[in-house]
Amino acid sequence: MIFKGKSGNTEIVIAKINILMIKLVTSILLVVLSASIPTSAQNLPTATVVSVGDGDTLRVNQRGQSITVRLGCVDSPEIGQNPYGQQARDRLQQLLPKGKTVNLRRIDTDRYGRTVAEIYLNNKSVNLTLVAEGKAVVYPQYLNGCAATKNQFLAAEANAKKKRLGFWNQNNPVMPWDFRAGKRPSTNTQSTANNNKKCDPSYPDVCIPPAPPDLDCGQISQRRFRVIPPDPHHFDSDGDGIGCER
Repeated sequence: MIFKGKSGNTEIVIAKINILMIKLVTSILLVVLSASIPTSAQNLPTATVVSVGDGDTLRVNQRGQSITVRLGCVDSPEIGQNPYGQQARDRLQQLLPKGKTVNLRRIDTDRYGRTVAEIYLNNKSVNLTLVAEGKAVVYPQYLNGCAATKNQFLAAEANAKKKRLGFWNQNNPVMPWDFRAGKRPSTNTQSTANNNKKCDPSYPDVCIPPAPPDLDCGQISQRRFRVIPPDPHHFDSDGDGIGCER
């Protein structure tokens, strides 16, 4: 581009172009952010609670259509995990009684045809509330569905675990996804062996010894496990809360 006129005028024109470019980039960023992070849950679609199935599944009526909703980013204990599964279901029923109006942030549709969503009640995430109370755990494999608030979920779980709330009030908890896969609590001998290894608390679902020495993913067999800061082995290189993803 060629500018005519005095040098001072040219500098003014360039400065104006720079300001316009900054405004354009800022506007684009705002559009992208507003698309991924709702400014208020009240702006999200509403639905009416019909029934609660278990600690992370319910039926709602939305625009006259009955749909099944699976709470996203979290996993509650199964009903067979007594008494924690029943406690999780009771708490969700207490939070979301029949007829309650909620807001839904749709995340996905799962393989069973259920709507995966984050549910808001009075502008607060019910999913996050359950994790904070120990009635649900973070589901690492699907945590990207709550990318904007991932750190809140991880911090809430770490606090619930520290205080031994709900599901965490047991010495050897079996994660819900492991329970569904047929795994059961380890024997006392196995538990003692893990204690002798001094498992690092940054990796709550697997037993990895603390540093030193510093380990990398090639030196361990575990893959796609939860990572809670400070992550002394640096398994979670991209900071998404999941270690050794490849």
